[in-house]
Amino acid sequence: MSDEDRPTWDEAFADRLVGATVLVGLTFVEAAGERHEQFFGDVESARSDAGIVIRLRGTRSGEFYTLPPDLGAFDEAARGVYTLRSTGEAVSDPDYLVTYRIAPRADG
Repeated sequence: MSDEDRPTWDEAFADRLVGATVLVGLTFVEAAGERHEQFFGDVESARSDAGIVIRLRGTRSGEFYTLPPDLGAFDEAARGVYTLRSTGEAVSDPDYLVTYRIAPRADG
């Protein structure tokens, strides 16, 4: 990805993310179909050169997950209880929702 293709980094927004609770949904596009993964946690750090590090909670407590440094992927979450399909865990009033669709790179 060239510098021109990278989203603009907003340091003030990145600073506000630290400590926020985030619910992440990933969709992996694979030859056998789509695979979904959901998890949640608190933003540990947000840096343009290292991505957004989340300290996971719930069944994945103690793990860390690093998202790309793409602040545009963060949407404010509506208040309420969100249930993770894969684990049944309930997350009350997360601050942000993040979703990614991950597909193999097209060659050519």
